Amino acid sequence: MSRKIELLAPGGDIEAVKAAVVAGANAVYCGLDAFNARNRASNLSLDELRGAIRLAHEYSCEIFLTLNVVILEHEIPVLVRLLNQIVNSGVDGIIVQDLGVFNIVKKHFPTLNIHASTQMTTHNEGQILFLSKIGATRVNLARELNLSEIKSLTARAHEHDMLTEVFVHGALCIAFSGQCYSSSVSVGNSGNRGRCSQACRDEYEETAAGNKYPLNLKDNSAYFDLPELVDAQVDSLKVEGRIKGAHYVYTVIDTWRRQINSFIDSGKLVGDDSNLHKVFNRSFTNSFLKGELSKDMFIDSPRDYSAKHAIDSKGATTEAQIDDVRQELHHERKALGATLADKIKDLNTDKVELALSFTAQLGEPLMITAITKDCTSVVRSSVNLAPAGGASITKQVLETRFKSFNNGNYALTAFDFSQFNELLSVPFKELTAMKKQLAFLLNGSALVLPQVEVPKLPRNKKIEVTPKLSLLISDEKDAQLCHTTDADIYFKLPESFKKGCTKYSDILLRNPHLIPWFPAVLIGKDYLEAINILEVVKPAVIVSNNTGVAYKAFEMGIDWIAGPLLNTTNSHALVTLKEELNCAGAFISNEINQGQIKNIKRPDDFKLMYSIYHPILLMTSRQCFFQRTVGCSKPSIDENCMLTCEKATTITNMKGISFAIDKQKGGYPSIYNDEQFLNLDVVRDFSGLFDEFFVDLTDIGSGSKEKLDKIALIGEFEKFLTDVEQSKNTLDQMVAISTHAQYQQGL
Repeated sequence: MSRKIELLAPGGDIEAVKAAVVAGANAVYCGLDAFNARNRASNLSLDELRGAIRLAHEYSCEIFLTLNVVILEHEIPVLVRLLNQIVNSGVDGIIVQDLGVFNIVKKHFPTLNIHASTQMTTHNEGQILFLSKIGATRVNLARELNLSEIKSLTARAHEHDMLTEVFVHGALCIAFSGQCYSSSVSVGNSGNRGRCSQACRDEYEETAAGNKYPLNLKDNSAYFDLPELVDAQVDSLKVEGRIKGAHYVYTVIDTWRRQINSFIDSGKLVGDDSNLHKVFNRSFTNSFLKGELSKDMFIDSPRDYSAKHAIDSKGATTEAQIDDVRQELHHERKALGATLADKIKDLNTDKVELALSFTAQLGEPLMITAITKDCTSVVRSSVNLAPAGGASITKQVLETRFKSFNNGNYALTAFDFSQFNELLSVPFKELTAMKKQLAFLLNGSALVLPQVEVPKLPRNKKIEVTPKLSLLISDEKDAQLCHTTDADIYFKLPESFKKGCTKYSDILLRNPHLIPWFPAVLIGKDYLEAINILEVVKPAVIVSNNTGVAYKAFEMGIDWIAGPLLNTTNSHALVTLKEELNCAGAFISNEINQGQIKNIKRPDDFKLMYSIYHPILLMTSRQCFFQRTVGCSKPSIDENCMLTCEKATTITNMKGISFAIDKQKGGYPSIYNDEQFLNLDVVRDFSGLFDEFFVDLTDIGSGSKEKLDKIALIGEFEKFLTDVEQSKNTLDQMVAISTHAQYQQGL
């Protein structure tokens, strides 16, 4: 095998970066204190990042910086300052979730390679095209995909000069990445901001199936699936674990390095994965990769399984035997730690010491020599030094001009003027040119890019008309609501379709006033069937929560609106959607609060929407929530489950709060909050910003709550939009169990 397979390691702190480098990683991804989706990791300072880059590059290893959270409007200037700092750092790529960051980087920092984060939930070929269009050079595919789907998407990515990476080891989320709002809703710590509180690892009241950790998945390991990943042409094998320490990183990366090397050299796999079991794990599964979504993917506890694995594998049963096994595991870990400590003890990420020597002789060029431990660089003026007729080039002038080389990469230790004659002159523009040339050489012969200012977007023009109401339905019977209201009515399409089924195309053709509403996740044939609906119906406008469908609408010239599950939080994301894909409007995220909304600026001829009433989705999964709650006779999920299952149940956490688990025909299993979202304050706060306020009338996710009179509900919402000063008591009474805590707490 000649094709390079990248082994991509986590670097939660500088010690973990060192561990990854010496273990044989080809690249390391790490984050700073801000803008990264692992705030619980130690993370790096900016100086440590620069040191990590220098060290990694010495070992032919790349460094990728995680900027993989949604960005708030007031953070844009801070983000731009950070991009200005890292653009000359030598970083090999940035990992991004927010659509606004794509726009800023593509326009103003084009030398930075953009990697699409797993938080972008990339799972169909339309999304590959979307990401290529907005500037991605690499995509981390959704963890839920199987090998066949990975192979197909990788081929599509390669057609557009994009690389793919796949998570091959470490923790698994049960929810689709980027589509989990559980932590945000429950405790105000959003996973889209790096503060996930891991509700999926929590203990719940024992379910009917006898489980207290019904959402807790085993860890992912594709250790023995390397040949299939190579066959799928995947470019990068990614290990999860930025919260874990250097010992974990070293052990896992070293073990994977041996496996990859063995397969490259001999075509054979290493059969021993015992070291992977000696560090933190929850046992292992490769079921997503194999497409075998069984109850065996779950495990009874989120805690470390390494000791239990050692005890079970040794057949220890007595207290003495178990104690011996634990002691042996402790000694093995200690030995691995000692090996790591020995390997990294001499690794240095300190700034490079730099001395500058100035040589000035009459009739000769001014010469500056830069000396580091590894190299000597020399620059010369293009004209010779002449006697000073007026101002001369003094030592003080030169020190002032060149002290900026004491920076993030270099520690300027000395100025040497032993060969410097005074009372000589050279044009000051020569000093400027020499400084630029020296900066170029010290930057690895790469151009040092100047600071960039991102222009401020123009302020909004206040809307003078009353915002409209829009509605979402999922049953054709509710199409008759159009006779009671002037509101736009969206029709929610499912996440799965029977192949060749015309049911939904027929509904939309029979009811041309219904606007198609596409879900966030559409994998494989379900994406193709969704596209077929577009091609058959040819609607004037759609709402899409899926960027793949959005891209197809853009290609077909269909107006499209970015749905709420695209989680748009800033003006630059709106600019990306409009400029790159001719988007006609967007829902603003329900995760952000009044203060975070108020400065969002809309592009010209662009609609802004906000959902004021809906069931609160906590998470959606490709796995089944019923196997370990109410139980299911099927050993694993099959295609028929998606199309026919419509179970519902609840789970209750140890605080006594219950959550509805809902599975619609054609839908993925989903978990909803016990309260509905009802936010009338936003109507009063932003009637001049939003064109449309949205109400979800589908009943999906409402659990056991009483079904409301939809006509009466529409009437009350329309009255309130017409006169926001009137009392909202009637709506509060109609929707008795409600919250708008997200609007109050924000991100």
